[in-house]
Amino acid sequence: MSEIIKVLKGTKDILPQDVDMWQFTEKKAWEVFSKYGFKEIRTPIIEVTELFARGVGDTTDIVNKEMYSFEKSDRSITLRPENTAGVVRSYIENGMSRLSAPVKLWYKGAMFRYERPQAGRQRQFHQVGVEMFGIKQPAADAEVILMAVNFLKSLGLCDLEVEINSLGCPKCREEFKTKLKSVLKPYYNDLCEDCQNRYEKNPLRLLDCKVEDCKKIFEKPEVQAVINSDFICEECAQHYNELKTYLDRANIKYVENKLLVRGLDYYNRTVFEIKSNNLGSQNAVCGGGRYDNLVEQLGGESTPAVGFAMGMERLISLLDKKEAAKLDCFIVSNNTQEAFILAEELRNMGYTTEMDLSNKKFTKQLEKASKVANYAVILGEDEINAGVVSVKNLSTGEQKTVKREYIMEIL
Repeated sequence: MSEIIKVLKGTKDILPQDVDMWQFTEKKAWEVFSKYGFKEIRTPIIEVTELFARGVGDTTDIVNKEMYSFEKSDRSITLRPENTAGVVRSYIENGMSRLSAPVKLWYKGAMFRYERPQAGRQRQFHQVGVEMFGIKQPAADAEVILMAVNFLKSLGLCDLEVEINSLGCPKCREEFKTKLKSVLKPYYNDLCEDCQNRYEKNPLRLLDCKVEDCKKIFEKPEVQAVINSDFICEECAQHYNELKTYLDRANIKYVENKLLVRGLDYYNRTVFEIKSNNLGSQNAVCGGGRYDNLVEQLGGESTPAVGFAMGMERLISLLDKKEAAKLDCFIVSNNTQEAFILAEELRNMGYTTEMDLSNKKFTKQLEKASKVANYAVILGEDEINAGVVSVKNLSTGEQKTVKREYIMEIL
């Protein structure tokens, strides 16, 4: 016997008994996002590597360590590690800037990052997300946050905490970066290797570090004084204050987190995360923010934009498991040909229907029907000769016999 080939580390099969939860989540995404006017977009899983190097940022862990890239015909190709850059590329390439603003898009699909597999995160994982183009006002930021909260609530995740912060604009952020580098300079040698690299390239990303030794440095009073300073300019402060007003009016409870910077280089002004306290432990289930410079950075016209993404594996792990939906009908018969024709008649009427294809004993067929269906449609020789069927309600045990053309009256 040949050796069994197993699934790659960091990838998982989504088995039939689990698919109902995925379809439930995807259906809720479509329902909620459609109410806000978002249209689904489906972009390729592979893109040119340059898209992510320019879009996500060459100082990020994603680009430096986690991308699946390969050479083909002298061109570097990458399995998408996130989808904002791909949606922006499509927005530019397909001339969506000519459409009336806002342009609202949502997506779902597989992403790929080479990192240590953990609960709720694999090397092939799935995200659902939205992007809104063309609106610079904070009402757009508030709408995507509100929509994200409503989507999570529609899934049954109600114990939510929204964290927000403003990173300012490139202009006012430069002064903050200079101050941050100055106060951290005495501790440079104590920073982790990643933070030492970020120190020069993108010092704001230092605040995103999860290494305990670095976190202790950021907690020092002189560092905290810089972190908590109101560095953003008047225009950015007004944008941030208006956002908070919108959230207050919408009864969205939030906390301000000065350490929240998100792990991607393209964010400016608003950034946010939503955490769920479902199942007794806090989990970040949504992250997003504003990225007003990304469209221009990738070759398009200057276009304000805001969006978010959620990991579907993480979401589904927090949801109460649902029972698999049962079939409407299971045909119990030892006349396989007649059962075959009746099954198709029922399917054409709109009923989910199965039959026994291997002609097992009646008792075995009834036993299976009771496990997988709401009704057993019994088609014995007497029923075939009389042109009738017996329909048994498998939850109540009630059984009726009717002509085949009247079966819908019972079902």
